[in-house]
Amino acid sequence: MWIGTDTCALGPYRADLVETYWRWEQDPTLLVGYGRQTPESLEARTEGMAHQLRGENLRFTIYDRASGEPVPVGVATLLPDYAVRTAEYVVMLAPETRGRGLGTQATRLALDYAFHITNLRMVWLKVLAPNKAGIRAYQKAGFRAAGKLRDAGYWLGKTCDEIIMDAVAGEFAGPSVVTPLLPS
Repeated sequence: MWIGTDTCALGPYRADLVETYWRWEQDPTLLVGYGRQTPESLEARTEGMAHQLRGENLRFTIYDRASGEPVPVGVATLLPDYAVRTAEYVVMLAPETRGRGLGTQATRLALDYAFHITNLRMVWLKVLAPNKAGIRAYQKAGFRAAGKLRDAGYWLGKTCDEIIMDAVAGEFAGPSVVTPLLPS
């Protein structure tokens, strides 16, 4: 684990978990939430994994630590633009672990990493407007609504707005799990 709390941690993105990641990505509720309607083959996902492991994006496996033994439950990704010190954020949780606060915890940890290790100044995301649970989780983690893209997404076969949310380093309210680890 790279950083974490007693109940949630972020660790390395792992090639040996490609089939697990693929299974989560094929969940119909995730396909609806991302606005992507096309499932992907395991072969295509495996091919893409090699590219992702070599890329500049910051990908983390999310671990549930509530039972003591870390169990992989999702993926958090920061897609940085180092020229302007910002990143887009994407998170995915296994269907069986949703609704337990792990998405909020993982998002806070990813922001902590982004602001205190990668030294980004802002992280942003897009979420489909009907995804009220996702919006609440992002707000709890420190994101604020910044605008919307009208009719830019699809939710259950109908067009919908995409809400743009952002979090900035200067407003990131602790507690930080990174800063206590750093020399003063």
